[in-house]
Amino acid sequence: MSSLETFHYDNEIVRKFGIATIAWGLIGFLVGLTIALKLIFPEFLGFIPELSYGRLRPLHTNAVIFAFAGNAIFYGVYYSLPRLCKTPMWNKTLSQIHFWGWQAIITSAVLTLPFGINTSKEYAELEWPIDIAIALIWVAFGVNMIMTIMKRREKHIYVAIWFYIATFVTVAVLHIVNSFEMPATLLKSYPLYAGVQDALVQWWYGHNAVAFFLTTPFLGIMYYFIPKAANRPIFSYRLSIVHFWSLIFIYIWAGPHHLLYTSLPGWAQALGTVFSVMLIAPSWGGMLNGLLTLRGAWDRVREDPVLKFLVVGVTAYGMVTFEGPMLSIANVNAVAHYSDYIIGHVHNGALLWNGGLTFAMLYYITPKIYRTKLHSVKLANVHFWFATLGAIFYVIPMYWGGITQSLMWKEFTAQGLLQYPNFLETVNQIIPMYALRAVGGTLFIIGAAVGTFNLIKTAKQGSLLKDEADEAQPRIEPAVEPGEPEPWHRRLEARPVQFTAIVLVVILIGGIIEYVPTTLVESNIPTIASVKPYTPLEIEGRDIYIAEGCNGCHSQMIRPFRSETERYGEYSKAGEFVYDHPFLWGSKRTGPDLHRIGGKYPDSWHIRHMYDPASTSPGSIMPAYPWLFTQDINKETIPNRINALRSVGVPYAEGYEDDAIGDLEAQAEEITQGLSQNGFDQIEGIQITSEKRIIALIAYLQRLGIDIKGEESPWDALPSSNQIQADNQLQTED
Repeated sequence: MSSLETFHYDNEIVRKFGIATIAWGLIGFLVGLTIALKLIFPEFLGFIPELSYGRLRPLHTNAVIFAFAGNAIFYGVYYSLPRLCKTPMWNKTLSQIHFWGWQAIITSAVLTLPFGINTSKEYAELEWPIDIAIALIWVAFGVNMIMTIMKRREKHIYVAIWFYIATFVTVAVLHIVNSFEMPATLLKSYPLYAGVQDALVQWWYGHNAVAFFLTTPFLGIMYYFIPKAANRPIFSYRLSIVHFWSLIFIYIWAGPHHLLYTSLPGWAQALGTVFSVMLIAPSWGGMLNGLLTLRGAWDRVREDPVLKFLVVGVTAYGMVTFEGPMLSIANVNAVAHYSDYIIGHVHNGALLWNGGLTFAMLYYITPKIYRTKLHSVKLANVHFWFATLGAIFYVIPMYWGGITQSLMWKEFTAQGLLQYPNFLETVNQIIPMYALRAVGGTLFIIGAAVGTFNLIKTAKQGSLLKDEADEAQPRIEPAVEPGEPEPWHRRLEARPVQFTAIVLVVILIGGIIEYVPTTLVESNIPTIASVKPYTPLEIEGRDIYIAEGCNGCHSQMIRPFRSETERYGEYSKAGEFVYDHPFLWGSKRTGPDLHRIGGKYPDSWHIRHMYDPASTSPGSIMPAYPWLFTQDINKETIPNRINALRSVGVPYAEGYEDDAIGDLEAQAEEITQGLSQNGFDQIEGIQITSEKRIIALIAYLQRLGIDIKGEESPWDALPSSNQIQADNQLQTED
């Protein structure tokens, strides 16, 4: 027998990720509570542009997903991976680069999103320099992880590591493909894809960011910490194999269920639905494997806060992974989509599954690396109940409010008219549910604060064991009966490079089959001759719309339901979005759909509405945007933006960037003169001039949905000629 080798685990890096998890978690939760309060009290902190609802919402999602859950993932991986491999992390310097690089990325989100530097793509709002940094830091993490696995002392890699590998490979692919964009300036870019293709890529990314950032790494954590905390082996090794491979293969196909009844080709929607329903089997297989591991240890769940958080977390995972496939069924989706039901669904998973497993890890690891006992089991139990009740008070009102909201949108009178034609009626009806949601969020935060206090006290009463010693043989070979061949999966587990390559192939299949035909088959995206690119002023207005996060509350996708065509107008066509870089279909309607808002109201209505929404819509909870009346249009970068958009396929004529500022000024002056003639040369003492951002936003809003009517184009009134390359060609095709 070989002699034992001594080595040391790096607990210092584990501690750092633990502290980051708690700190960013509390920040992310508080930002979430702030925007929840803004839906009850619209004027709350409304005088600070950087704290407006539209700018804070992406900060909240990024803080909770990538700062809280992201650091929690690394906390669990850096603790469990070396112990499973019986070796320290491959390179301490890479570990440090990973930690500080990830914190720098999160800090850059804090320094950009509140200032309106935002790509608009959900869970991928950060601009291109930060995208590059994310890719580099992710690769540093992956190299360190794979090399640690390569130098392991265990022959076979444990099931938790399978999920860590799938996380690394798939997130890298998702992030890179979804981040193909053309920089226009240092902090502004446009995606390579447009309209329908952009929507498909975004929700392929968005859905699988949930799958491979919020699910697979936490499943790896589940497979490590439940057996450890319960002191039981995993219930079924074979079930683990089925769970892993079927989950990563099926999950990648399910993204299009976020786009049911939209302009996405029907075959892609059908694929998304079918694979989403199939997801129940592997998801529940994993949940049962986790819960059945506790057989014989259920009595300890009453006493042990680690097991309590794990059990509630895994149970919530089962609930959410049942609910998700049900929501992908067309008839259910027709009711739930765009409503607050989805907010409840998401937070059910985030608060209990991700939050539960994270706090379970913190309560498990902290006493071990500080060589002490948990400061107070009683306080941990208090935390557990605040967290659980907080989640319940959050989720149930959102379910109730979402269903109420959607049914009101769809209700008709006996005379065939909309029962609630004023969208505001459907909003005001559910404000009490928003208040209950805020109560739930507050309870959850109180619980997290109690937990933080308990963990700090635990750390203070112990001392950190920075380098934890362990011993193992150079390579521990599992016993195999003489003459009995090793099972195929056991052989694969001994080959991490091949394992990683197969994972890559498995997760690529679904994405390629769904995306390639959507791009290459022209009939999937029929063009419409009357649809033209945006004018320079409209580009500026669209970028302001994105910066203010308007797409966080307003959709631009009218589904082919009678209730929607009666309320908003003709349903949306795929060809209307061919110049939309990025697409702005949205995923939630706190406010009405805006795809046909162009020409519905005069410019003066938009002036009043943006300055004081309640003046045109009594009872509105939309925030005011007074700074748009004092801040100037960014004209200097318009030529760069025209160039960038031409590079991704928008047919602006060569050299048009030289005339673009002139066209912008001419259109802005026309709108301003029209306002002045109608008595709106100022509002509340603020002079309205053609230089102000509100003018650009009005130009964009007035353009929405009008091209398909084939009426006069805004381009016709602009002074320059030879603006659009494909103008004549498109008209000929018509």
